[in-house]
Amino acid sequence: MSQYKKAFKKAFPYTIPVLTGYLFIGIAFGVMYAEKGYSFLWAMLMSVLVYAGSGQYLAVNFFVPGISFVQVVFLTFMVNVRHIFYGISLVERFNKIGKSRWYMIFALTDETYSLLCTTKVPKDVDESKFLFAISVLDHSYWVLGSVIGAVAGTLLPISSEGIDFAMTALFVVIFIEQWIDKKNRIPAIIGVTMATISLLIFGANNFVPPAMLAIMTLLFVGRKKLDKEESICH
Repeated sequence: MSQYKKAFKKAFPYTIPVLTGYLFIGIAFGVMYAEKGYSFLWAMLMSVLVYAGSGQYLAVNFFVPGISFVQVVFLTFMVNVRHIFYGISLVERFNKIGKSRWYMIFALTDETYSLLCTTKVPKDVDESKFLFAISVLDHSYWVLGSVIGAVAGTLLPISSEGIDFAMTALFVVIFIEQWIDKKNRIPAIIGVTMATISLLIFGANNFVPPAMLAIMTLLFVGRKKLDKEESICH
């Protein structure tokens, strides 16, 4: 147990940026969820069991008449399909971790993935426990923010109009940080280019599925070349 305590203590400073971000976007989600008439307990349960970030924001709109199960499945898949690539890049690392890898696969968000890939594990800490601590801490921040937002949305007259932009703002910040940190910017360029082309062709309401499909195809086809470029950059 002392090893886990040490791992959490060492991991916490690296997760502070995620803490500040997740508290605010978690609060935004909680407010939106409470506005639909749901208890903060449901918001907490959803954040514990679903924990999908932008997927949870999208899910708020599923609790209205007229949304079919097929639409829910399709939209959720398209929004979170990027996690497939996250998982592929961490398969070898996760296989060495043990049973905790199942939770870490579940807890693999954009921000956690970024930390797992860029954070150097301290020499005096077990790697598997350190990575596990990062995942648990990030998850706890999201749950805490969701509960705070849901309670505030229930007790206070807060309007959720425009509040869903918090997630968009967070993605923009992540993109900028990755752009500055990475020398190999080809994946980012592919993403921006395909999203822009799809937006122009299909419009603002329909561009996400074709954009994601195009991005996945290009990244899959050019995976070996991109991996080579990544190794050269490092």
